[in-house]
Amino acid sequence: MNEPHIDASSTNLDPKVAGLLCYALTFITGIIFLVIEKQSRFVKFHAMQSIIVFGLLTVVNIFFSWIPFIGPFVSFLVGALSFVLWIVLMLLALQGKWFKVPYLGDFAEQQANNFK
Repeated sequence: MNEPHIDASSTNLDPKVAGLLCYALTFITGIIFLVIEKQSRFVKFHAMQSIIVFGLLTVVNIFFSWIPFIGPFVSFLVGALSFVLWIVLMLLALQGKWFKVPYLGDFAEQQANNFK
């Protein structure tokens, strides 16, 4: 599959490094890069994907932490999944990949394209 072209970032960072940094502090750096990036679709996509994926995982983790008995176990699994996904997404962004998390990635791309 042909990857779309990676535009230069308005942050003066290599767009691949900026894509990695979108995930560095999960949805927090995603929000920061979504606000400061003005031209790179690649960076905007990874910023939006970071916000959606890690925002959702955080909400799910908080929800399950309130459930007695099984909640802590599920929270542990969600936390482990989040950690692995965090590392994988940072490495793929650094490699210049437009990897989309199933289901959420397409939504993230649509929202990033609409964000000015």
